[in-house]
Amino acid sequence: MKVKSLLPADTYIIYNKAFLHVEDRKLLTLLYQPIIGSSAVTLYLTLLDDLMKEEVLSEEYTHHHLMTTTQLPLETLKTAREKLEAVGLLKTYVKEGSINHYVYLLYAPLDATSFFNHPVLNIVLYNNIGKKEYDKLVACFKIPRISLKDYEDITLKFNEVFRSTSLKPFEIIDNFKKQEALSPIFDEQIDFDMLASSIPKDMISEKCFNKETKDLVNALAFTYHLDTSVMQNLVRDALNEKGMVDKVVLRKLCRNYYQFEEGGRLPTLVYQNQPDFLKKPEGDTSKWAKMVYTFENLTPYAYLASKYKTGKPTKHDLQIIEDLMIEQKLKPGVVNVLISYCLSMNNERLSRNYIEAIAGQFVRLHIETVEDAMRLTEKEYKKMKKSKQKPTSKVKTPKKEEPLPEWFGKEQELDKTTQEEEQEMDSILEKLA
Repeated sequence: MKVKSLLPADTYIIYNKAFLHVEDRKLLTLLYQPIIGSSAVTLYLTLLDDLMKEEVLSEEYTHHHLMTTTQLPLETLKTAREKLEAVGLLKTYVKEGSINHYVYLLYAPLDATSFFNHPVLNIVLYNNIGKKEYDKLVACFKIPRISLKDYEDITLKFNEVFRSTSLKPFEIIDNFKKQEALSPIFDEQIDFDMLASSIPKDMISEKCFNKETKDLVNALAFTYHLDTSVMQNLVRDALNEKGMVDKVVLRKLCRNYYQFEEGGRLPTLVYQNQPDFLKKPEGDTSKWAKMVYTFENLTPYAYLASKYKTGKPTKHDLQIIEDLMIEQKLKPGVVNVLISYCLSMNNERLSRNYIEAIAGQFVRLHIETVEDAMRLTEKEYKKMKKSKQKPTSKVKTPKKEEPLPEWFGKEQELDKTTQEEEQEMDSILEKLA
């Protein structure tokens, strides 16, 4: 069940399963923050601080309290919450009514060993910060080794120090405070019945696809965009002599396959929104400002997903968006404008050649803000409209001047548009939101 909207009056309480130590805060800022961003970490720490008086269960707050404390708009808080949920730092429960009531379960971050061995988090961290910073982080969390080769273990056992005596009956208590951590959870990406049936029975153990193995296979399929047919061959090559999946080998095979297909690069996530320093100041309530706000505060994934009835973009479309952000290095809000414009102009279809041609112009013109992207697409639309309406002329063009690509627009003054053109442009802009 998905709750349609989050309101400032909606209430929440926090149940603590984290009980953070000093080292955990270091994990949050150094390992998780490059993936989920500062707003999500701010929200997590704010929820944690709401527990200062009551360590386990907080009092009831409104989301207006969160907006005031963090100085973040509600939509940003909602996106931050979703990111915390996605990486396993938060679980959310809701009881709907005239005012919705939420329960937030806070979980501890994974320890460094678990994080650096996670098939998704580790890869995304590497891509987001680069090899140099990644190597520094690995060194930061590594424990120095000492050699005990020439030493003798003289540690005493419990029974060598204490003696047993008669004990009084006592009640066993099992609800002590304890730190709990969650790994990210994925929808099933792979058809395991098909996968198992494709492997000869004498090669595979009955216990091969246990929950741990299935979780790993699903995570790798998500990370490297692999379907069941591709995963069949990779899993078969990763089987050991006992008929079980060698997890280390499978990770390497999936990574090598993806790098071979993608020219050596590794995947990342398209769950980032426009940086705060490139956003338009709030306060303007015009139609234009509302569209700018929408593009700035939605991630490309969320914006693209909103265009699908299923709420899930295709792998083909996601790959296009990922390339725009990674290879072209376009800002998330600018990518949203591109998505909207290309869908409007191509009958709701994302054409790679078309969108990359426009993206190339954006890069050359150093377009970084949503407003600049919207103005440029509006300008190019008007130019295209004028060229289509222009009557055919027999006037010869200069021989030296070659026809330019459609999206290699020169900066030029445009005539004032007619009322009919303005109305048509309003229609196009409404589709952008």
